[in-house]
Amino acid sequence: MDNDIIKVKIADLAVKREPGIIVTIGLGSCVGIALYDPVNRIGGLAHILLSDSAQFRGRGTSINKAKFADTAIPFMAREMERIGARRQHFLAKIAGGSKLFPNNNISVGEKNVEAVIRTLKEMGIAIRGQDVGGNYGRTMRLFVDSGKVLISTVGKGEKEL
Repeated sequence: MDNDIIKVKIADLAVKREPGIIVTIGLGSCVGIALYDPVNRIGGLAHILLSDSAQFRGRGTSINKAKFADTAIPFMAREMERIGARRQHFLAKIAGGSKLFPNNNISVGEKNVEAVIRTLKEMGIAIRGQDVGGNYGRTMRLFVDSGKVLISTVGKGEKEL
């Protein structure tokens, strides 16, 4: 058995054919999006930082597609399809979107969650599990052989989505 572990940093993503694990840590206001094709056993995990790339486009430099909900999810889906996944099989699980700064009226985390849900809906991808909101960070692990997603939180333990 391959114990391959891929670590996804902030504003990054990875895709993999089973077996193995894709993990991201430090999901605060950021949102982790796990996409999975259970038929072909191909998964992807993105760690988005912001909801919308619109205000960053057209400044003469290319944007990091993995940084934004509106660009990371379609990009990850295409990368999964490139290695054999079929979009009609995709399922999603999401985590993060915390409100870490209580004095801030505008919650980046809430905007991120809304953008992720909207983008997945526009793409016709069903959300099969979520652990969002709150005021704490999370670690998200996608087990590519089974599609299982585990969320770990300091002081709150671990749960499966």
